[in-house]
Amino acid sequence: MRKLPLLLLAVGFLFLLSVALPSAMAASTNSTSSSTATSSAGDKYLAAGVAFGLAALGAAFGVGQSGAAAIAAVTEKSEVRSTALIFVVLAEAIAIYGFAMAILILGQTG
Repeated sequence: MRKLPLLLLAVGFLFLLSVALPSAMAASTNSTSSSTATSSAGDKYLAAGVAFGLAALGAAFGVGQSGAAAIAAVTEKSEVRSTALIFVVLAEAIAIYGFAMAILILGQTG
């Protein structure tokens, strides 16, 4: 039970860091003409990172929960092995969707 507040604190800290870092990097550039392009590129990298990071976090939680339940079910009844594997694979697919979204975000022009 004490792990959840620590996890939420770490996620909040990383979110604040990811919001503050691009703006600090954009403020450190001296030229005003490339500031918009730098901000746009930084926003794309931030969006891609958040999309993949949250998808990977969700997939890790899903695989952990469904994997533990799958192992427990297979030890009780070995016939449910393929069904349990399907649930683990469905949870892992979330990370693949996040990776695809990150690629799509980074591939956008303008």
